[in-house]
Amino acid sequence: MASLAERRMGAVPARQVNWRGRSGRFYALSPERLDDFVFDTVSLYLLARGGVPLWVGSAHDVVHDAASRSRLRLALEAADRVFTVAGGDDELARATLVWDLEGAEPVTSLSAA
Repeated sequence: MASLAERRMGAVPARQVNWRGRSGRFYALSPERLDDFVFDTVSLYLLARGGVPLWVGSAHDVVHDAASRSRLRLALEAADRVFTVAGGDDELARATLVWDLEGAEPVTSLSAA
């Protein structure tokens, strides 16, 4: 049986923050606790220090790409936040998303002009 706290947390949708990629596209990222986040097999992650992306990738990248694994280790030492990103449907879409988010910046406010 789930505790009251678990039920409350499950009922509240995760708050999202907006970041703008290199391309100008906006992304809604879901913040995770850096202290206890774990990789799953389908998500894409962005590790950042403040508003600077340090590493963007997936569990697949960590397992199958030594360079990505090395960058992740460095990012984990310096990062102060981590976000989950909805990943691309295919390999090209995911690679494009990673490239776009590697140059992303947080959006502090959106205004209609």
